[in-house]
Amino acid sequence: MKAIIIDDERLARKELTSLLKEYSDIEIIAECDNAALALEKIDELKPDVLFLDIQMPGKNGFELLEELYVAPLVVFITAYDEYAIKAFEVNALSYLLKPIQTNKLEEAILKIRRELQNKTMLQPNEKLGLEDRVFVRDNDKCWFIQLENVPLFESEGNYVKVYFDNNKPLILKSLNNLGEKLSDSYFFRANRKHIINLSWVENVENWFNGGLMLTLKNKMKIEVSRRQAIKFREMKSL
Repeated sequence: MKAIIIDDERLARKELTSLLKEYSDIEIIAECDNAALALEKIDELKPDVLFLDIQMPGKNGFELLEELYVAPLVVFITAYDEYAIKAFEVNALSYLLKPIQTNKLEEAILKIRRELQNKTMLQPNEKLGLEDRVFVRDNDKCWFIQLENVPLFESEGNYVKVYFDNNKPLILKSLNNLGEKLSDSYFFRANRKHIINLSWVENVENWFNGGLMLTLKNKMKIEVSRRQAIKFREMKSL
């Protein structure tokens, strides 16, 4: 597996590099001391996993992840104590407390191996499908969300509201830009405000002026504009 270490402390990077030498299946392809460099390297090298410090000058680890459209597997590295980090431990985020304990590192790597066995990695220029994950943060909570669990994206100005479970956090992306990254095989632009997950569509009704009304599995109703209804009917051979 290809890994990038992102930590502003040189000695911390050196220590982790030394510890990871014990794992022959891990190749460290880059080390970064700030988020800006890390974003470049992630885009260029397409790592399988990030060992990511939370607290860094400039953008912190969470802010870095928010700029990615698809999130690699992540092991957070932090000086926070165990109780403070629980605020971020949503969807079982992996984390290592500084100084790193070898048994905790081994647990994290075993978890990464299991997840990689079940994950098809996104190829360059490939659009996002149901198996891909996105990172979403809302104040002191954060999630790695598999896209198959997202029924709906809703535009709110310069933000997009992400619906999943009982949560509706906002991400700083436009619906147009997000739509360009999502696969047309799984996601559909219903109207100016909504992109829906096609696997969540439960019922389709004809609606006013040639439009459609879709009922999702979570019972939300989304109107499809007349123009988009034509595309939807062609896709579904209605």
